[in-house]
Amino acid sequence: MQMTDAPHPGPAAAPGPPRLRRPDGTPVRVLVVDDEPALTELLSMALRYEGWDVRTAGDGGAATRAARGFRPDAVVLDMMLPDMDGLEVLRRLRADATDVPVLFLTARDAVEDRVAGLTAGGDDYVTKPFSLEEVVARLRGLVRRSGSLAQREGGRLVVGDLVMDEDSREVHRGGDAVHLTATEFELLRFLMRNPRRVLSKAQILDRVWDYDFGGQANVVELYVSYLRKKVDAGRAPMIHTRRGAGYVLKPADPAG
Repeated sequence: MQMTDAPHPGPAAAPGPPRLRRPDGTPVRVLVVDDEPALTELLSMALRYEGWDVRTAGDGGAATRAARGFRPDAVVLDMMLPDMDGLEVLRRLRADATDVPVLFLTARDAVEDRVAGLTAGGDDYVTKPFSLEEVVARLRGLVRRSGSLAQREGGRLVVGDLVMDEDSREVHRGGDAVHLTATEFELLRFLMRNPRRVLSKAQILDRVWDYDFGGQANVVELYVSYLRKKVDAGRAPMIHTRRGAGYVLKPADPAG
């Protein structure tokens, strides 16, 4: 196994940076893909010490299946896997989740190999042998920069040019006030706490209306249409429908 020794975090360890959480308060989700069980176990332990939710996969097929159900906030991906290379896995991941940040693990230090990974859409890479601290630090940076988690500024949620003050219950888009009813506010808050994530109608009903899904899809559709008229009217859209899956809110494409 190719990895440099890393100090084991103990009770006397100096306090590290604040732990990252998803906007809804749940742990950051990381998928670790490598065919060396000992390595994936060590990485998983280090990431769980960060308070993150970790899933592992030992080959490309298992990785793509896991990503669809787990919907990770970041992926650690080995370039060399038993059934396909990391570039093919990345292509499949990007087909389902275009914005998920990917950190490549590679035993090949040649410049062309590193460039190939980054050119294909990888966000960063670490060369084996590596330290656990380096992997964790790089993942922290990727998650912070990715936009997959809403930024919190004081008591505010920020996604692109959309800003929600949860304390004053004020919402602005591009500096303009957006006036919402109480239900519209709660619906937008749920979307903003889960940016770039497809939320099903059942999930929205459960969290916004607090009752089970049972023929009430029209309620969700109606309020999403209300919200679109107020948030997206005359602007590049932020609220999108994923047919057969649900709705997703993400920063507007500057190109429109």
